[in-house]
Amino acid sequence: MNRIKEVLDGKGIKQTWLADKLGKSYNMVNSYVQNRQQPRLEVLYQIAEILEVEVKDLLIEKAMHLAEDETKYLTKKNGKK
Repeated sequence: MNRIKEVLDGKGIKQTWLADKLGKSYNMVNSYVQNRQQPRLEVLYQIAEILEVEVKDLLIEKAMHLAEDETKYLTKKNGKK
């Protein structure tokens, strides 16, 4: 899982701009942003360089991600939004 969407939003950068800088299609970048597909390591480094962030800033720590999933599950289970 990645945080590309959060970093783009935080910097006010559009996916189309990133796609152009990477030389990739909008659909490919959108699949990274929506976490439908993960970029190869080389591409992740390119994205970090373009966005002027550390690679680690683009990654979600597994423990944090699992905790978020559990919270979402419990919220749905208890009928809360």
